[in-house]
Amino acid sequence: MRLKEKSKIIKGVYGNIDEQEIRHEFPEQLVFNCEQVKVMMRHIGGSPPNYNPETRKELSIHKPQLFISGHSHILKVIYDDKINCLHINPGAAGKQGWHKVRTIIRFAIDGSDIKNCEVIELGKK
Repeated sequence: MRLKEKSKIIKGVYGNIDEQEIRHEFPEQLVFNCEQVKVMMRHIGGSPPNYNPETRKELSIHKPQLFISGHSHILKVIYDDKINCLHINPGAAGKQGWHKVRTIIRFAIDGSDIKNCEVIELGKK
């Protein structure tokens, strides 16, 4: 019996240096459910407890269990117990910016569990 491969869906938001082509394809902010986890993504967000004012407002409106942001190029995985939300900043996969090592984060969502978080280094920039 051949197993049917799950279709892959790419979700993303635009960043501050993205051109109009990317901004037309991706929103500034995205809120969606993956399994039983509400996810919020935005490029510029800050991190616990120092969210920027717009992000703080959006987090209180949407109440996600997972918030993914970027911009700082600083890899972080922090649980914010004040809002019951895991914050992930995958660092930076590109070659622009001041970071020295390019990184991404891979994780799994299984029901309401966020697990198997893995930092992947892509090498020096």
